Amino acid sequence: MEYEAIIGLEVHAQLNTKSKIFCSCSTEFGAEPNSHLCPICAGYPGVLPVLNEEVLRKSILTGLALHCKISDFSRFARKNYFYPDLPKNYQVSQFEQPICYEGYLDVPTEKGIRRIGVTRAHMEEDAGKLIHSGRGESFVDLNRTGVPLLEIVSEPDIRTPDEAKEYMQMLCSLLKYLDVCDGNMEEGSLRCDANVSIRPVGQKEFGTKAEVKNINSFNFVKKALEYEIKRQLEVVQDGGKILQETRLYDSDRNVTESMRSKEQAHDYRYFPEPDLVPIEVSTEYIAEIKSKMPELPWDREARFVKELGLPDYDAHVLTSSRALAEYFEEALAIHNNPKGIANWIMAELMRELSGRETHLSEFPLSPRQLAGLVKLIDNQTISGKMAKNVFADILKTDKDPEAYVKEKGLVQITDSSAIEKMIEEVIAANPKAVEEYKGGKEGAINSLVGQAMKASKGKANPQMVRDLLLKKLTE
Repeated sequence: MEYEAIIGLEVHAQLNTKSKIFCSCSTEFGAEPNSHLCPICAGYPGVLPVLNEEVLRKSILTGLALHCKISDFSRFARKNYFYPDLPKNYQVSQFEQPICYEGYLDVPTEKGIRRIGVTRAHMEEDAGKLIHSGRGESFVDLNRTGVPLLEIVSEPDIRTPDEAKEYMQMLCSLLKYLDVCDGNMEEGSLRCDANVSIRPVGQKEFGTKAEVKNINSFNFVKKALEYEIKRQLEVVQDGGKILQETRLYDSDRNVTESMRSKEQAHDYRYFPEPDLVPIEVSTEYIAEIKSKMPELPWDREARFVKELGLPDYDAHVLTSSRALAEYFEEALAIHNNPKGIANWIMAELMRELSGRETHLSEFPLSPRQLAGLVKLIDNQTISGKMAKNVFADILKTDKDPEAYVKEKGLVQITDSSAIEKMIEEVIAANPKAVEEYKGGKEGAINSLVGQAMKASKGKANPQMVRDLLLKKLTE
């Protein structure tokens, strides 16, 4: 019997606000344990939380980008459970009335576009962090308590681990484009739980699901699901039954392990949060947020292909981050050569960025300088080979490419009479190479071109050198 997987993802995105969701404590990562703490996020009796409006704005912006409906009336609820890193013994979240609902994300797959439904996206506060010493001791750091999260819950529309990985990557790219989350999975800014079950192909009813927690990278999403699907298939094929349970993913051993069964599952006893007023959102407020939404990555990618004539691959790379796409467009506004600028960004600039391990905003070469460099190549002021040396030098000097080329006397020789004179000298000095070429060894021309370029100290136009050489040798 053939089976298929049914997968739904719950993604927790940490919103990149400067302060927490219900108080003014800092959300900065990496501070001394328990230094970003106040009576509100520590859960002292008698304190009153107040919603951070930036959290609401970023949540609505994300919902709009995910084609969600935005609730004109929503409210917070208390999710009751006990855990050592939860000081109030409840988490403020949203339950029956989330801020965003009924959206979707279109994900490209090998079989075409798959529309993955988004059930809801709701605001909530994060819990703290437990630190285990390995000596039987555990410590609690409450700095993360009260940090704003947006939980984005997909419909069970995903069918393969590859689709799940692509969905996560697209969602991460979107969140970064909107500047609502930095997407740093290593620091916990983006976390994922997966619900997965299997069923015979053609069956409408879902199978018994397992929830897999502790997935903190795109590759681990794929690997955890591959393992869990294989495990469930083996259980069913051996005549067993799948248990509804929560499982943890161990990335070191690439296995999922049972954490708790359905019988041990929490009854969260949700009820409306009495200390926070309901949220009423006007259509004018939503329209204002929508008007400031940036162009989404897939729309920009399609525009680069359709309007600029870029190959699909180039457009995909250039729109992989908002900063890179904006850098490209700034350079293009100065010098209109889409493919030329794209090539330099994808080759030289991205290699330098990778080597320096720095952000594009800190890169020493501005879009204006890159556009100026490509322009010098296009108008034959310098050759492509010379441009690479100029690129390396202006990274250190921060000079204008055109001014630097003139200052160093690097202007390319395009005077045909001057190049012809050099060629005549090269031909006279290299009779053996000339004889080999005329004898049918076409590769000998490369040696003569190299000699001519050497004689010009690299300044001669290489194509003119080759063309004039061929003309002289066939006369």
